[in-house]
Parts: sequence; structure tokens; C-alpha cells
Amino acid sequence: MKILGIDPGIATVGFAVLESNRSAYNLQQCGVIETSSKLSLSERLKQIYQDLLELLELFQPDCMSVEEIFFNTNITTGISVAHGRGVILLAAANSDLPAYEYTPLQVKQAVVGYGKAEKKQVMEMVKRICNLKSTPKPDDAADAVAVAICHARSTTSLLNREGNSSCYTI
Repeated sequence: MKILGIDPGIATVGFAVLESNRSAYNLQQCGVIETSSKLSLSERLKQIYQDLLELLELFQPDCMSVEEIFFNTNITTGISVAHGRGVILLAAANSDLPAYEYTPLQVKQAVVGYGKAEKKQVMEMVKRICNLKSTPKPDDAADAVAVAICHARSTTSLLNREGNSSCYTI
């Protein structure tokens, strides 16, 4: 299964293309979509949408996994990220691509085994799980790899095979 993992944002959207075959993972590509702060919000959203469609065309994933937004202290930033996330989900829907959503806690649990793991631990496990020489850069790309790993692991779990998945299709 080929998974497009997405770490949503507005200035930077992390993406990762992960090939998963049971517990074997092959990271095909990861990186970021960047938008300029000089652009209007609508122009940034359009760029994210168009760049994501290019990624979908280029890599032909079987599904998309997207991290849910975690609101910290800056709600204004959270709202613009939510707009970006909406465009990402729209791109999946318009491409008839199943999209799955995971909370940061679910991602950390799947990758590290502990839902409150530190970012450094997640990055180290991404490197180990994918058998990489170094952690993907920038952090948004590494986060997208973690989201893809989360989906890969959840789809091979016993609960999911019995139809009791906690993730859902958009």
C-alpha cells in the first residue's frame, strides 16, 4: 500500500510517500510544500491545492493520512492551518482518494509506543522504522512520515482486520 502522509500547515505542508508491506516500510519521497507569507490566504490555499494535486498525480498513492490539528496557544495560526487542512482534504476527495485522520496522540502512540512522546523521540523512531541514515528534514517532512507510519500500522492491526478501526474515511 502506498500512503501519502500529510502534516498540514499554511506556510509549510509536510508530505511523505511511504510504501508499506505489512511491517516493511520504504520511504519513497518526503519534503514540504512551502507558501510565501507575501501571498494572500486564498493564494496560499490555491498553491497548496495545486501542489498536492501534482503530488497525487506523480505518486498515485492508495490513500492519504492527515494529522489532525492540535490547538496550542495561538488560535489565529490554528485557524489558518485549519483552512490549509480543509484544502488538503478537498484535494483527496476530488481525487477520489480515501483520507484518514489521526490525532497527534495517535501518531506518537503508533510510532513510539507512547502517546505523549517528545518530538525528538518521534523523529528518532521515524529514522529507525524506515531504516534511514538521518532524520528527514525539515521537521514537517519527518512529521508527515510519522503520520504515514501511523496509518500503515493502524491498517495492519488486528482491530482493523476485524472491522473495528478507529479511523474513518472521508
